Amino acid sequence: MPKTSARLLSLLSLLQARRDWPGALLAERLDVSPRTVRRDVDRLRELGYPVVAMKGPDGGYRLDAGTELPPLLFDDEQAVALAVALQIATTTGAGIEEAAARALNTVRQVLPARLRHRVDTLRVTAVDRPAIRPEPQVDSDVLMAIGAAVHGREVLRFDYSPVSGPVRATAGTLEGCEGTPAAPSAPPRDTPPLPPRRVEPHHLVTWGKRWYLVAWDLDRDDWRTFRADRITPRTPTGPRFPPRELPGGSVAAFITARFRGIEATQGPDGVGGWPCRGEVILALPAAEVLRHTREGIVEELGPDRCRVVLGSWSWPGLAAAIGRFDADIEVIGPPELASAFAHLATRYAAASQARAAPNP
Repeated sequence: MPKTSARLLSLLSLLQARRDWPGALLAERLDVSPRTVRRDVDRLRELGYPVVAMKGPDGGYRLDAGTELPPLLFDDEQAVALAVALQIATTTGAGIEEAAARALNTVRQVLPARLRHRVDTLRVTAVDRPAIRPEPQVDSDVLMAIGAAVHGREVLRFDYSPVSGPVRATAGTLEGCEGTPAAPSAPPRDTPPLPPRRVEPHHLVTWGKRWYLVAWDLDRDDWRTFRADRITPRTPTGPRFPPRELPGGSVAAFITARFRGIEATQGPDGVGGWPCRGEVILALPAAEVLRHTREGIVEELGPDRCRVVLGSWSWPGLAAAIGRFDADIEVIGPPELASAFAHLATRYAAASQARAAPNP
């Protein structure tokens, strides 16, 4: 590669690595004179890179945002990371699958052979778990509108569509997500249209392949979480607002607590974050229980005996989760867990005694 071209690529890489560069420091890094740096900056501008000169005693340069996307320069690790991220983008539910596939093809074509081989050896195939109904897709324009309101701290107004079709009953109290009663796909004709929601948007998050908006509802004076696929933003946005402190200290703690049906201030991390928490002794090795326990405490008591502390959103749910280990169970506490086992035992016994109706 000609020396000038190689130097231009090095200059571009430096400008992308940090926001501001003093001219003297660039000249030192490239081992050239400040005059050469100025000429190389002019060449980059001719190629479409918006390099801004900063005034001052020392002067300097900054790679600014432009109206068009110029060619980008990535190091080896960045290029591979970008290709892998584009493959994973098909699982986000953000409606960008086709664009991500086209971008991946574009990136792959310009990769050098050594990097193309690394990318080709890591093919990611997204396989969704079987579901009764397909997961909802979110329009990328909706995500951009919500994200812009979050970034600008501007009041967001939007129409919130009702849930259509059956809703799977799972833990959680997120507004408009699983666990809430199903609503008709359209309001009755004699019902006036619902007024738009007015919120202070704070976070746009993903959970279980769905997008949610965490916001302060101005009309209900409380924190709410909305499914993004049911949001239709209205324009213009409202006035700016100061940020509020989210319960639980972080968005991860807040969302986890909402899905578990508890207050974020209870601390959703670990077993103690569940509304129902119990302790049992299982007639199984601790290593075997650990393989099937994502959350909880497992303590070895012997070669075939261990103490297990688990949490759940209901006592019957906790009893059922412990029963799946198919081992003798000794309940340590609390009494609500023992009652839940008795309740399930009665129900299961009735189910085992049921007889199919004789054929006519």
